[in-house]
Amino acid sequence: MSAALQNTGPMLQVERLCKRFGALAATDEASFALHRGEIHALIGPNGAGKTTLIHQLSGALRPDSGRVLLDGQDLTPLGMAGRVAAGLVRSFQITSIFKRLSVRDNIALGLQARRPGLPNLWRRASAERALQEQAEALLELCGLAARADELAGSLAHGEQRQLEVGLALAAQPRLLLLDEPMAGMGPDESERMVLLLQRLRAEQGLTLLLVEHDMDAVFRLADRISTLVFGRIIASGTPQEIREHPEVRRAYLGDEASDEMEAAL
Repeated sequence: MSAALQNTGPMLQVERLCKRFGALAATDEASFALHRGEIHALIGPNGAGKTTLIHQLSGALRPDSGRVLLDGQDLTPLGMAGRVAAGLVRSFQITSIFKRLSVRDNIALGLQARRPGLPNLWRRASAERALQEQAEALLELCGLAARADELAGSLAHGEQRQLEVGLALAAQPRLLLLDEPMAGMGPDESERMVLLLQRLRAEQGLTLLLVEHDMDAVFRLADRISTLVFGRIIASGTPQEIREHPEVRRAYLGDEASDEMEAAL
């Protein structure tokens, strides 16, 4: 991790989040911190509680106890809309785009949605030149400028995920939560997504929290990694520290996954 990252205080603080569903503790005093400008990965086996934790961070699910703070602001009482307004934006594991609209119009509508209270949002989105210029810039950033006039539903799966990232960026996040952005992708599509996320951090200074099962992508992208097992964060650290952590290797990775980590590093 760079010295700049080490010298900044936490941007996101997750403090002892608990969520129970009957006898099941989906998150059990889960705590970790994320620093401004870093890519932080959250890993763990199926059923570890990652989705429940992301729901609590995004405001889709209220914790039973604990807090979520963004730059010191307590977001815990806020729903999803309030957290988006505060700068915390989430993309979802299942692609969510407007498939019958063009790629450009998807982004234009995402940008227009930042402006509440305007009648006839679609007409305003099409007419405002400044908004269209912003849309073009986002399409270029996401690698979709050449596909701008095509229907979003005609894009390949990986391109639809790139468009979804563009829609999330239209909300002008300070912190972007990405829920398995490589899910269902082939190697070439995953490589394009890795490059896009690296570009967002390097050129836009965006802070990212990444939930991902692709270990190669995780270890290429992450400055820090937190490992969730049975609802608890059992370790947080650099990729090298996580790779060597005995509890992580025992509880989550196993021999086969450990070999995958060796190859990724």
